[in-house]
Amino acid sequence: MGSSNDSSLQAFILVGFSDRPRLERVLFASVLVFYVLALVGNAAIVLLSLADARLHTPMYFFLGNLSFLDLCFTTSIVPQLLWNLWGPDKTISYHGCVAQLYIYMVLGSTECVLLAVMSYDRHVAVCRPLHYMVLMHPRLCLQLVAVAWGCGFLNAFVMCPQTMRLSRCGRRRVDHFLCEMPALIAMSCEDTMLVEACAFALGVALLLVPLSLILVSYGTIAAAVLRIRSTAGRRKAFSTCSSHLLVVSLFYGTIIYMYLQPANSYSQDQGKFLTLFYTVVTLSANPLIYTLRNKDVKGAVARLLALLRVCRS
Repeated sequence: MGSSNDSSLQAFILVGFSDRPRLERVLFASVLVFYVLALVGNAAIVLLSLADARLHTPMYFFLGNLSFLDLCFTTSIVPQLLWNLWGPDKTISYHGCVAQLYIYMVLGSTECVLLAVMSYDRHVAVCRPLHYMVLMHPRLCLQLVAVAWGCGFLNAFVMCPQTMRLSRCGRRRVDHFLCEMPALIAMSCEDTMLVEACAFALGVALLLVPLSLILVSYGTIAAAVLRIRSTAGRRKAFSTCSSHLLVVSLFYGTIIYMYLQPANSYSQDQGKFLTLFYTVVTLSANPLIYTLRNKDVKGAVARLLALLRVCRS
C-alpha cells in the first residue's frame, strides 16, 4: 500500500514505553488490574441488563450497549499492550496493526455518538417523564444504537485506508503502544495535510457535534431541575444524570485534547499516557461510576446473589 509500496505487509514495532523498563513493570501490574476490573464490571452490567426484567428499560438498554462496547474496546487494546509490556518482543504484524486500527476507530467513534444518545435519553427522562416510555420506544432505541454503530464504521472505513496508504519510507517503529491514527500519520514521509484535514473534519463531526448535543441536553435538564420545587425531586433528577455526565467529561475531555490538534504539535509521550487513561482507566471506571449511586443496579445485583444462594442450597 502507499505510493511506493515501501512498507506493505511489514511488521510494525510498537515502541510503547520500552525506553523506560522500570515503568513497564509498574504499568503491566496496573494495566492488568484495571483490565480485570473492566472485564468484570462491564460483563456484569451486560449480564444484569439482559437477565433482570426490571432493567429492561431504555436507560439500561443503552447502558448495556455501552458496557458491551467498552468490553470490546478494552479487549482490542489491552492484551497486546500487556504482551508488549511484559516481554522484549514489541512487534505487531501489518494485518494485526490494520485490524487494531479499524477496531479502535470503530469502537471509539461509536462510543462518542452513543454517549450523545444516552444524554438524549436522560433529557427525555427528566424533561418528559410522563411520556418517557412512549417516546423512547424499543424501535427508536434500536435505531439510535444502529446510528451510533453506523457512524463508527463509517469513520473507520474512511480514515483507516487513508492512514495506511501513506508512504512510510521503510519506517516500522510506531512511537506508541498501539496502532493509533496520529502515531501512524506521524510516521509518514510524505505530505499528510489532506489526511489531517479529513481527520479534523471527521473529528469535528464525531466529537464536537455529539458533545454539542450533550451540552444542549444537559442545559435543558438543568433548566428542568431548577423548576422542580421539592429537594427530593431535584436530588433524584441529579442522581439520574450525574453518572453519565462524569463519564462524558472523562471520555470527551481526553479525546478532544488528543484528536483536535495538528499532528506536528502532537506529543507522543503525552499521547501515550492520555490514550492509556481513556482506554484503560476510564473504561474500567465506567461500571463503578454507573453502579455506585444506582439503586436499580444494586438491587439487581442483590437479587442475582440471592438467586445464586438459593440455587446452591
